[in-house]
Amino acid sequence: MVRLSKQMVCVACVTMFVAACATPPPTKQSNLCAIFDQHPDWYDYARASAREWGTPIHIQMAFVRHESSYRSDARPPYRWFLFIPLGRASSAKGYAQAQDPVWGEYQEERGRLFKSRSDMEDALDFIGWYNYKTWRELGISRTDAYNLYLAYHEGKGGYRRGTWKKKAGVQRTAARVRDTARRYASQLARCEMGFRCDSWYQVWPFCR
Repeated sequence: MVRLSKQMVCVACVTMFVAACATPPPTKQSNLCAIFDQHPDWYDYARASAREWGTPIHIQMAFVRHESSYRSDARPPYRWFLFIPLGRASSAKGYAQAQDPVWGEYQEERGRLFKSRSDMEDALDFIGWYNYKTWRELGISRTDAYNLYLAYHEGKGGYRRGTWKKKAGVQRTAARVRDTARRYASQLARCEMGFRCDSWYQVWPFCR
């Protein structure tokens, strides 16, 4: 009979606890109202980021939809040579698929304490922060989901150099982000007031 060490048992217990506490992805990812019904705190996080940085809620959520499918533990797959693992394609991680260098820059500006790429509040703040810098440096409107995503994926330097012009896959994803953002905007227009007035102290029509 195999005996497990106390350390192995502790690691297994922690892993099971983290998995049990992980936020499940929305069941209806094509409908923003349904997403916020399932995770109402996400609306509050997206609205706070929109107020702080200027990227509309529907564009933020479209980014997350196409970067991670709302999975907090999303990461690029491993690359292999025959049976030899070569590591992951990039350091992208979490809801927003932020890579290590730019996430470090974000932490330097916004504070390192408790910031996590697997936390939706931090991920949405990161997307807003990044798009704000894109707008300031490249002049791309914060309502232009297509070009914001190109700059997000390729980096601001890559966008300037036009690296995306030779990447049909990136252009297709940017178009999907744009289309999802448009659909989300239409859906949110029909249900947003309910999320603005979801606290006991908020009464329509005085919710802001």
